[in-house]
Amino acid sequence: MQFGITIAPHIERWDLIQYAEELGYDRAWVPDSQMIWSDCYAILALAAVNTRRIQIGTGVSIAGTRIAPVTAHSIGTINQLAPGRVFLGLGTGHTAMRVMGQDPMPVSEFREYLRVVRALLDGKAVDYTYRGVTREIEFLHRDRHYVNLDNHIPIYIAGNGPKACQAVGAYGDGWTTIGRDTDQISTAFHNIEKGAQASGRQLDSSFHTTLFSCTSVLRAGEDLRSERVINEVGSWVTTELHFFYEIWNKAGRRDELIPPHFLNMWDEYLERVNNFSLPEESRFRQIHEGHAIYHVPEERRFITPEAIRAICMVGSPEDIIDQIRDVEKAGIKEINIMPAADHAREAFADFAQKVMPAFR
Repeated sequence: MQFGITIAPHIERWDLIQYAEELGYDRAWVPDSQMIWSDCYAILALAAVNTRRIQIGTGVSIAGTRIAPVTAHSIGTINQLAPGRVFLGLGTGHTAMRVMGQDPMPVSEFREYLRVVRALLDGKAVDYTYRGVTREIEFLHRDRHYVNLDNHIPIYIAGNGPKACQAVGAYGDGWTTIGRDTDQISTAFHNIEKGAQASGRQLDSSFHTTLFSCTSVLRAGEDLRSERVINEVGSWVTTELHFFYEIWNKAGRRDELIPPHFLNMWDEYLERVNNFSLPEESRFRQIHEGHAIYHVPEERRFITPEAIRAICMVGSPEDIIDQIRDVEKAGIKEINIMPAADHAREAFADFAQKVMPAFR
């Protein structure tokens, strides 16, 4: 089992990645959401020249906000600074698109995006269509090392639906998910294999799988209602609440899309959304406030023990180790944690010192 961190990208807090390296983490992921955080590639550049061992990459870069050749050249540039320890996480853009009132990229377009990026990072010429015009493109001046394509850059793809997972199998070196349900993980692997076979690929043991979560190691006398615990994991819980609200709302408000751990609070959350000050078409600007950074005080009541238990890995060190073992058996190879930004340093240290040694 490997372990990674995700930071809330602030251009002046790149040193969290340096700190994670010191603690023994294997990877540091920097997410990409232009209306929320600092630029992920700027932070990766700073981290690249100030670390020596830890793998660094996007977690995840958004297809809808950066054209494929730009994404390939950006990560290739980082690879020049940290050769051989760079990866590219890619996704269709749940939050990055929705905070502009737009939908994530459709999977059919995403597959084409992945095809182009993969070929460019492999140093190949590839047909690329821009505004209806298709031309063959490739990186120039390879001998001058403006970008590094000589050290392989793996692509780790975010997705959970059948078609998205098939795209993972067709083009990915790995898969990322936020779901802990082992049955869902098994179904996803089936679709990933299906996509690989349809594309003539054979996935081997190097295929990487990452579970994004949030953890808090309980101290003596604490439980899931403890203030310190809620401060560490609350932003992750409300981020998922916002995500499932967007899915539910966009898909025709079908109640079967509401996760069981949010069901008993759903009407109360809808009342909160309906009372936002902005009109309905602009509410996306308020729905995602605090996204994976902090929990809005008015939403603290939604951070229930039931939701924490379902979404996060919280408990004694032994409890968390057991939870990790369960998903490890299901095929997960990396646990990635993203605590609230103001509590990240302490949470990273707790996890590294009390949980990770069981897997070393």
